[in-house]
Amino acid sequence: MHFRTEFSIPPSSWKLGLQSRVVSMGSCFAEVLGKRLQAHKIEGMYQPFGTLFSPLALYRILQYALAKEPVDDRLFLERDGRWLHYDTHSSITAASQQELGVRMQRELDQLAEALRRANLLVLTLGSAWAYRLLEPPRYVANCHKQPARIFDRDLLSVKTICKEFGTVYALLKAVNPGLRVLLTVSPVRHAKDGMMDNSVSKSILRAACHYLVSDYADVMYFPAYELLLDDLRDYRFYASDLVHPSEMAEVYIFEKFQQTYFDASLQQFTKDWEKITKALNHRPFQENSAVHLQFLTKLLTDLERMPVNVSPERAEVSERIQRITQALGH
Repeated sequence: MHFRTEFSIPPSSWKLGLQSRVVSMGSCFAEVLGKRLQAHKIEGMYQPFGTLFSPLALYRILQYALAKEPVDDRLFLERDGRWLHYDTHSSITAASQQELGVRMQRELDQLAEALRRANLLVLTLGSAWAYRLLEPPRYVANCHKQPARIFDRDLLSVKTICKEFGTVYALLKAVNPGLRVLLTVSPVRHAKDGMMDNSVSKSILRAACHYLVSDYADVMYFPAYELLLDDLRDYRFYASDLVHPSEMAEVYIFEKFQQTYFDASLQQFTKDWEKITKALNHRPFQENSAVHLQFLTKLLTDLERMPVNVSPERAEVSERIQRITQALGH
């Protein structure tokens, strides 16, 4: 008897390696994936402009960065003494419009450089529902708690999502011909839209991904959405809000990602690094002891053998060794 509908993800001939670089942008799952990739020492840029649910919001940021388009000055606004921009998440703020403009431009320059060097761009699509500011008439990434009367709520079509992607794709390939794009649909349900509208939204996003993968040879799809809703089809795999995946579900989905896209050397490094991470988090009963000093000395040696940049971890362990050595009077 089976209690879950497990399914196989088609193997990918393209893999991430130890030296690969990733850029991850989009909905909440892009942040989850980015944090786990970062924790596994995969270099890259993750969620530089905060959570962006709409495909059009993602495309706009990429166009700003790649086409060197100036940030739209008409989309700055002040709220509660802080300045925001309609093209970014509300976590991107500054004390003045000028300061925010400088911050955004700096992040855009860094994003452009990260895309030139990246092997993989992950775009997580969150919602096909989009909000259009009435004046000026522009789709926005975030309404920033402004009155509903100044926006129209639109449902993007599969055609629009695919057509606008084509423009961004051309810009990406112009600066980095070898870049691969991985699309995912966020498994997080937008309960505020209502369950019926959420279902319509996700179906549009999934259909758009299907056509984009069919039309572009170097565009791929990872089934994060299907893994949560079909494989892990149980509320025990959700957080307490019953909308976001639980940590257990996040780990499971990331393991599937590893199995699909990590090459053999990266998979082996991941196993080794997990042991290192456990050792780094180990807290002994007696901090200032010869036994713990020996443990840390071995850990430092193991870190020095790692084939990636572990400078912060080495510095932390070295400091702990020095502190215990002084306490023991060595």
